[in-house]
Amino acid sequence: MKIRVVLSCAALSLSASMAAPSLANADTSTGIASYYWQGRSTASGERFNPTAYTAAHRSLPFGTKVRVTNLRNGKTVVVRINDRGPFVRGRVIDVSKAAASELGFTGSGVTRVSLAVID
Repeated sequence: MKIRVVLSCAALSLSASMAAPSLANADTSTGIASYYWQGRSTASGERFNPTAYTAAHRSLPFGTKVRVTNLRNGKTVVVRINDRGPFVRGRVIDVSKAAASELGFTGSGVTRVSLAVID
């Protein structure tokens, strides 16, 4: 019985360490970014503007500024969090079309990025 408990605890510990890091608890994170362009209301109540440098993140507070770096080409942009998402498994941020264009991934739709919260 003790062995089963120890193995269960070890498995939980391992799975927790492999989970995607949250920027709410850290200053940086990496993962997949996508972009969106549809005009609609955001979770913050703002009207979505595809020409603004904004983004959706699951947990960061609205108004947080994040430096997004495309790891494939080194391009960087600063966005302001004003929406919730992405709701696709494995993605860490959805950026506006303007931000995606600046980062150079509108053709592919997704890219690997590094995120850093800036003060």
